[in-house]
Amino acid sequence: MPSRRSLRRPAAVGAVACAALATGLLTAPQSASAAGSRIHDIQGSTRISPLAGKQVSGVPGTVTAVRAFGSARGFWVQDPHPDDNAATSEAVFVFTGKETPKVDVGDAVTLAGTVSEYYPGGKDAGLQSVTQITDATWKTTSSDAPLPAAFKLNPASVPDRYAPEADGASADGKNIESLPLRPRSYALDRYESLEGMRVAVAGAPVVGPTSTHHELWVTAEPRHNRTVRGGTLYSSYGDPNSGRVKVASLIPFAQRPFPVADVGDELTGTTAGPLDYDNFGGYTLQATELGTVTDHGPAPETTRKQTSGELAVATYNVENLSPTTPQAKFDRLAKALVHNLSAPDVVALEEVQDDNGVTDDGVVSAGATLKKLTDAVKAAGGPAYEWRQIDPVNGQDGGQPGGNIRVAFLFNPDRVSFTDIKGGDATTPVKVVADHGKAALSVSPGRIAPAEEAWKDSRKPLVGQFSLKNRPGSRVFVVANHFNSKGGDQGLDSRFQPPARTSETQRTAQARLVNAFVKDLLAKDPKADVVVAGDLNDYQFSPALKALTGGGVLTDLVGGLPRAERYGYVYSGNSQVLDHMLTSRHLARTDYDIVHINAEYADQASDHDPQVLRIRP
Repeated sequence: MPSRRSLRRPAAVGAVACAALATGLLTAPQSASAAGSRIHDIQGSTRISPLAGKQVSGVPGTVTAVRAFGSARGFWVQDPHPDDNAATSEAVFVFTGKETPKVDVGDAVTLAGTVSEYYPGGKDAGLQSVTQITDATWKTTSSDAPLPAAFKLNPASVPDRYAPEADGASADGKNIESLPLRPRSYALDRYESLEGMRVAVAGAPVVGPTSTHHELWVTAEPRHNRTVRGGTLYSSYGDPNSGRVKVASLIPFAQRPFPVADVGDELTGTTAGPLDYDNFGGYTLQATELGTVTDHGPAPETTRKQTSGELAVATYNVENLSPTTPQAKFDRLAKALVHNLSAPDVVALEEVQDDNGVTDDGVVSAGATLKKLTDAVKAAGGPAYEWRQIDPVNGQDGGQPGGNIRVAFLFNPDRVSFTDIKGGDATTPVKVVADHGKAALSVSPGRIAPAEEAWKDSRKPLVGQFSLKNRPGSRVFVVANHFNSKGGDQGLDSRFQPPARTSETQRTAQARLVNAFVKDLLAKDPKADVVVAGDLNDYQFSPALKALTGGGVLTDLVGGLPRAERYGYVYSGNSQVLDHMLTSRHLARTDYDIVHINAEYADQASDHDPQVLRIRP
């Protein structure tokens, strides 16, 4: 993971040159100085230091932690003699660039330097800033000073309300930076009032699995919005789950490897360290003391086999799959399709890349990708799946540059038939036609309105007509989708509250186009069996899903699950819904299952959990 301060140039220990051109750094150096300031004077009672851009000197404190790796090295200093204002942090980060600071934990120091506000990811990213000291010099006055007690993060200290809202709005949104911090009222204010200070969690449930960057998420509110498998459920914009905190480590890996944990496990004992903030999740406990993992997490799930009269339709985001992907991932995906998903009859796949992956040379075909997957399924004891898909126009469907991701169908020819109707290509829109009192497609497979602006740099939906072989005359229309991503949205922990969700404008437009297509099908045949499936990149309570289900033409099946089971993706410690399966009115009897095999686990074949729907067409 790139460092949040990677744009800064190195400097000598104890006298660090300020990288004035770093996009996230706001110093505005002034001639004014503030001699004899204490850290709480520097931090102030809002998100921006009242001394930003000024020189300070004679600032006392105790070194509580050192970051001795990467290009964002430095150390945290905390005043052992706090004031009586809960809104003012008593600690600050001293930035030393690529140079390892010559200090030790427990050193009592006096500091001098420039106060600055650093915006992780750059100021345009919309995140909060970190108050820090740059161009620092310091004097060690003693060693082995006792460390200040860590502030305990728990249900009593972390408010349920997440963030305040500002009255005025800028072009970017409502900026809360100037608001006085109210740490007893809002979680974001509580965390900001602890910026840089030693904090601790004890016996903390793991709500986000260990990542490849050696980070995990815990919650300081163990009973709040728990999922059935031990995570934290994100079920509305109004409750982002205040207790979520990311945990990273300052302990050398050789001394203490970072714990590998899954959602539902517990970080037993005490985990403590300074509270940092970055652009990869927000407030982060940089551990100098790490708890141990206690395994409480449930095993991966397996769904039941469909009966002879049922059609099983699945959706699975296979996360940038191409022939360049290691064989081990193909084998894991295949095993999941055959065993965990019980060999569905139809599978809507998302993020299928072209035949040479991210090599950007004009190749758009995906036959080699799909053959490698279907061969792995057969090797795992599954059916001899066939596939249908449409190659996109090169570079027009988003995703990793050169990858040409698209949606595709797999189907089991022993159980179902695919109705092939020639003429479908990247730019030809599929139409609904009448066929002896029933609905049919002009092309199959076909793409929905591919020339519409809503699909710019995004995957186009693929529609196919299927029939269950032991149900003569059955027609099931399956629409595979992968709506545009949430890239560009402001984070939950943004300095703009509520955060702007600019990406949902395009998704809502995409949802309206799919909704209109389903309405066309139902206009030709009100009893048409329609399944809309895929990675819609949005929540069941979002404007996009409201547009997709508009007019009652589709039912989002996640709403029929018990509340604590409504998730299939985990992001920043929030278990949430991004993938969906929806059905038309005629499919009133359904059996729907989100099969939890990936999102909650540190070891995963994809970051999405697959879903299976069983219907009787």
